[in-house]
Amino acid sequence: MDNQVLYQFMRNQDETVYISLRDYKNKKYLDLRVFFQPKDSEDLRPTRKGLTLGVEHLAELKKGISICEKQLQKA
Repeated sequence: MDNQVLYQFMRNQDETVYISLRDYKNKKYLDLRVFFQPKDSEDLRPTRKGLTLGVEHLAELKKGISICEKQLQKA
């Protein structure tokens, strides 16, 4: 597995967020990255906006997202 895109969603008209798993130096990473569509090309290009975490941090990320969801439900 070099780079496996697992999910994507439109952030806005010009940007798409990709969630992928990738290998680098025999370690697995979760990558959340914003891609944009340049006006002169049909291919999406990555931006510097994103987050790369070792998969060992996935449980903590899920915990944090769950806390945010619960907080939003209270509002």
